Formats: sequence, C-alpha cells, structure tokens
Amino acid sequence: MLFGRTQKNPITIADKQVVDWKYAACGYCSTGCSIEVGMNADGKPVASRGVADADVNRGKLCLKGIFEHELFDSAGRGTVPKMRNHWNQEWQRTDWDTALDKLHDEVRRIQAKHGPDSFAIISTGQMLTEEFYTLGKLTRGLIGTNNYDGNTTLCMSSAVSGYKRSFGSDGPPGCYEDFEHTGCLIAWGSNLPEQHPIIYWRMKEAQEKRGFPLIVVDPRVTMLAQNANMHLTITPGTDVVLMNALMHVIFKEGLHDQRYIDANTNGVEALRAEVEKYDPVTAAKICGIDEDTIRVVARTFAKAPAAMQIWTMGINQSTHGSDGVVGINNLALITGNIGKPGGTSLSITGQCNAMGTREWSSCSGLPGFRYLEVPEHRAEMAKFWNVDEEFFPKKRGMLQTDIYQAMEAGQIKGLWLIATNPMSSLPNTARIRRAMEQLEFCVVQDCYQDTESAQYAHVYLPAGTWAEKDGVMTNTERRINRVKPLAIPPGEAKPDLWVFNRMAERFNKAGKVNFPETAGEIFLEMGQLSKGRLADISGMDHALLEKNRGVQWPYTAEQRDKGEVPPKGGKRIYTVDGTFSYPDGRAKLIPLPFIDNNEVPDEKFPIWLNTGRLIEHWHGRTKTGKIGNNNKYSPIPFIEINPDLAAQLGIQRGEYVRMVSRRGDAVAMAQPTQRVPKNMVFLPFHFHDCANRLTLGLLDPHSRQPAYKQSAVRIEKIADQVAAAKLSMEMRKF
Repeated sequence: MLFGRTQKNPITIADKQVVDWKYAACGYCSTGCSIEVGMNADGKPVASRGVADADVNRGKLCLKGIFEHELFDSAGRGTVPKMRNHWNQEWQRTDWDTALDKLHDEVRRIQAKHGPDSFAIISTGQMLTEEFYTLGKLTRGLIGTNNYDGNTTLCMSSAVSGYKRSFGSDGPPGCYEDFEHTGCLIAWGSNLPEQHPIIYWRMKEAQEKRGFPLIVVDPRVTMLAQNANMHLTITPGTDVVLMNALMHVIFKEGLHDQRYIDANTNGVEALRAEVEKYDPVTAAKICGIDEDTIRVVARTFAKAPAAMQIWTMGINQSTHGSDGVVGINNLALITGNIGKPGGTSLSITGQCNAMGTREWSSCSGLPGFRYLEVPEHRAEMAKFWNVDEEFFPKKRGMLQTDIYQAMEAGQIKGLWLIATNPMSSLPNTARIRRAMEQLEFCVVQDCYQDTESAQYAHVYLPAGTWAEKDGVMTNTERRINRVKPLAIPPGEAKPDLWVFNRMAERFNKAGKVNFPETAGEIFLEMGQLSKGRLADISGMDHALLEKNRGVQWPYTAEQRDKGEVPPKGGKRIYTVDGTFSYPDGRAKLIPLPFIDNNEVPDEKFPIWLNTGRLIEHWHGRTKTGKIGNNNKYSPIPFIEINPDLAAQLGIQRGEYVRMVSRRGDAVAMAQPTQRVPKNMVFLPFHFHDCANRLTLGLLDPHSRQPAYKQSAVRIEKIADQVAAAKLSMEMRKF
C-alpha cells in the first residue's frame, strides 16, 4: 500500500479580496462573452469571472478570459508620447499636443507633396465601435485619404466578400441558438475548441441533446475533428472542389429545395452547369476525399430538416477564400438553409470587434454597410456629417495587404498604425520590413510600446486598452455588448476615442463636422444613421445593452417604442422570402470554377505548411505573451510533425528544426504527433519572426486576404541545438 494513499489534502482557492464586481465584455475573440472583473479595496482589478445570466457564455470563460484582468498592469505598456526624427534613433519623451501636432502636420505635408492617398491609415478589430466610427468620420470626412483599412482584412475579409457576393450585404445570417435547432453541422476549417472555446461548449451541449452529425473538413486532426462523426482530411486549398461535388450530388439526386430556389435566388442554371463538371469521381482526385464519402456527406446535409455550416480561417485565409464562402452560401441556398432555426451559413468571426469595424468603421465604404460606389450613399453621409460630397472617393481604396505593396513600391509615404502589428501578423515578413523602412513618416498608436512595428515609428502614442475605455463591441452573431471603463490607462496614456477627437480638432478647425465627446452620444448618432437599414440599432442605447447582456441587431426604434423586448436566445436575418439585400430581394447563386493557383509541395519544398491558433494565445502574443498563466503553456514556437516524417529526417521530440520556404526560414521545436499527415507540419502563428517569415503573400482576388494556410517548406535538422535554443529564447523577449 502506498504511504498516505488514504489522506486527502483540502483544495484551497486563493482569496483575491474582491469587494466589487464590474461588468464588461471580453476583449479577445469574437464570441462576445460577458465578463465581470473583481476589484479589491484599493480599486485594483484582481479577478475575472463569467456572467451567469448572459446568453452567450452563461457564466463560463476560456483560459484567456479568466486571466484578462492581468492585462491592465502587464509589461510593456506605453505611458508617455514619444518622438524621434528617424526610426533608428533613440526615443525622446514629448507631450500630447506636440505629438498630435506633428501627426497633423506630417499628414498634410505628405498629402500636399505626394497626393491625398499617399498617407495610409490602418486600424484593428480590437477597438470599440464608437472609436471605429469616429476614426472613419475623421478619415473619410476630414483627412481625405482613400487608403484606409483594418487588420480584419487578414481574418474576415473573405467572409465579408462572400456574404456581399451571395446576399448583397455583409452580415452573418444565423446565431449561436441555431446549434440547438440544427440537424446537421459541417465545420469548414474551424477548430472551435481552441479558437472559440465557449462557442464550442454551446455547440457540444446542443449536440449531446440533439445527436446531430458533426462533419469536420480540415487537413489536420484538430480537437474538433477528434470529436466529429466524419472527418474529411481535405487537400489544402481545394474546398471549392468539394463544395461543387456536394452540390453535384444534391442536384443529381433531387435533394435540392426547388421551392426555396425559385422564390429566393437567381442563377441556378449557371450553377448547375458548373457543378455538373464535378462528379465525385473527378472531384476525389483533386480534393483527396473519396467519392463515397462525398455522396454520404451530400445526402446527410441535404436530407437534414435543418443544416448548418460554420467556418473560420481554414476557408478565409486562402487564394480561394471568398469563393469558399460563396460555395458555403450556395450549399445553404440550394437546400433552403438560410433564415430558419438551425439552418444557416455562420462565419465565426476572428477578433472581438471585427464585426464592429465591418459595420461602422468606413474602412470598406461608409457607415452602416453603405458603399462609396453608390452616389445616394455618398450624398446621405455627406449631408449627415456636413462635408462636401465630392470630398468622398467614388470607390474603395486599397486594402491593408495592398497598402504594404504600395509602400514597398514608394507610392505610400506615411502611415498611421492603430493597435495592430504588421511586422508580426502579415505574411512574408521580409517584404513588410522593407516597406516599413521606406516610409517618410510613421506613427504607432498602441497600448504597448514594445511591438515589433513600433521600431519603425517616428511618433508613438500611448493608448488605453479594452476596459480602460467606454463603448460597445459586436460579436459573431451580431450581438452588441457594452464595455465599461474599469481601470484608468497608465501614466499619460489615453483612450483611442480621446486621441481621435483631439486629432479631429486639428483637422476640423472650422468646426463644420460634429464629433461627440462621449461613447454614449456617438452610439446614439450611429443609431440615427442605422434606421431602416439591415444593421438597424436605432432601438438600442448603452443602458439597454448592459441590462440585456448584449442585444442582437436589428433592433429598431419602432420595436422599442412598441415595447417589444429584444429576443434573449437568438435573432436571424433573411427569414422570409425576398429579404436579401440585392435590389430584387434575391440571393445570387454563383458558379465557382476551380483555378489551382496554390503554392504546392514539390521536390525542393516537399512539405505542406499549415498555420493556426492555440487556445492559450491571442494573435501575436502582444497581450497573452505577457500573462504568465497564458504564456507558460507555449512560450516558444513549435511544430506538430508526423512521427514518420520525424523519424525519416532523424528528428527527436524536443529538438529544434529549421523550416525553409521560398520566402525565408524559421526555427521551431519539433513535437511529433499523429494530428498531421506525413506531408504536413502545423505551426502556430503567434510568434514573431517565425511563421510569417515562411508564409507567402498570395492574395484572394476578391477579398485581398492572404493565403496563410497553403505554403510549401522543407524541414532541416539543426546540428547545434544549444545555439538554436538560445536563439529561440532571445527572440521571444519583449
């Protein structure tokens, strides 16, 4: 008998001395969890917990949310404005007025010398919606550059483009409640347990009750795939082929919903003609899924009383990303699975407020899903903002990924970066570095002063983060939730809204354009602009959002005035015939020829490189890398490598290896696992100077989103393991 086997030590939980809990919405992913931060007697945030009566997360938080309160005093926070004449000089402390005057003067100098579009502005999916709206008003209404975009191009641009092409407007049609009504779920390139753990819990709870089949399409054996009824290990970049083959079977066997197609869509004959080319036998040779499996999946999906599809970056981050989204929408439309409980195509958004920037930032056009290309929209916004209609460009300018190519070519001379870090997040890092070095002027506005991109800045503006600010965010299912200021930004740092309003004063000296000072006032202004549009929020205000733990749009002033309470469970759009956003009210069925323009393995670079997210980290680790309870799980980059490939190359577990692509090389630790096939490695994208030294800059022609998921590399054994370990450690310092 083992000594002490019968003794049980009591479990003790540290008392954080919380005296008050304050409400906010989580600032990491797009799930939209309601969170409460515990404050001690000194007013310091010391704990986080989920909100029990919030419909989204029902009291639960993931690993990142549990420790989110530690963000406020994490390392590397910027506390004072700084300036320098050249990016290779030392920073000099300055005051806010001097720094903002410098930004104003440089914008106007560069525009006067090189043209209005020679200065670019790139924001983020991390700010609050009122901040997005104010920055958009400043950029479109006063500064006048058309090269204005956000880092959401790197994650959700394909979803936006696909929704617009199919339905006439952006906006996910479904909601989380659809898990509780569906009869079949296909997950395309989505690993919910690690990417969006609370959405996974919602899905899994519904599946256990209803028993619907889960079909996962992913080249890697993800955590979600391990729990699937069917796992389709597709050849990277060939999702459109599989979608066309599924539609081929559905049409061939008469499993489509002809009534819904006739009542709600255009283009079915052209679609049928295209998918006729993709019989399962032919498709199997391209996408790697055998013909019988294709038929079983098609029948399972089409025969379900309601069928649901979700996707994340596995679809979006591809040269066929927008087509992949359209293919998902095509499948939903021909089977009548749009706008009904359990039937939807639901993109799982990336960042906490990527939906907010899509709705209100003016990056892709004008607020409230208005387009620069539509004269009536330009006239409406010019009148509302009191600016000259001719000041607006007639079409959208460059997206983020094109902006950096233009910088490299010398067409863009100045850059305002806001809460984003392209030196870590964009593909083909070497090209981004060259582009940043060529700028005449760069300002970085960020809550952290030690981001990799800040090394190329001439001005640094210290900003607040998350719940140091006041405003709202919109989650994956169109639910708007309140973020309240729980802490004060450190030192002289200021909320982003304060910075934008102070800049507006400098560009708006005549006072023609109104810039409200508080987030509550701005939200009501947005509500006025939203009346009668798809994303109608005119019935909402900050108090209602906090009271209801978030409200989904649309919720109109008419609904509010009639006493109609916002639905607690879920709200859908496109719920009746003829409600799509095209002028005739119909959706478009769009044929999708497959053009194989992927980078594929060859003799010199024989291994697929797949990239993705870990549950403990967020994007470039700017935040989670500084929180010990997140960073400890994976403080250095590693690759998942098949044991057979590792043995063939003579690589042992825990050894560092060198990956080489056509763009560059990177070093990571090898972790043999059967989760990847022999011809593939998986590399988390969170680590600076690693994954994106390898990824290629090929872009989707519709969305301009990079193809992070399809690259080719070779793996080399490293002789000097001590030097490799030291290099990895030094590169992970902040």
